[in-house]
Amino acid sequence: MKVKEGFVLGEVSGQNVVIPVGAASKSFNGMVKLNASGKFLWDKLQNEVSEQELVDALVEKYEIDAVVAAADVKSFLETLKKPGIIEA
Repeated sequence: MKVKEGFVLGEVSGQNVVIPVGAASKSFNGMVKLNASGKFLWDKLQNEVSEQELVDALVEKYEIDAVVAAADVKSFLETLKKPGIIEA
């Protein structure tokens, strides 16, 4: 999975936000705020990556339990899948 074309990471008032540009802005009229781990995962999603690779990267970066990381990744991906920001 990876980020669909037309969605970019920007910064608004010190917050990392995902915003649509071009044609993507016709189907999604909002923004998604990202915390530090969300930005880390977003950066990984610029290239084709599996859910397990995201979990492994989160475990390595933040030294957290794999079960916790898997739940966090799943939740994050669902947040991006609902508005069609990522493609599987």
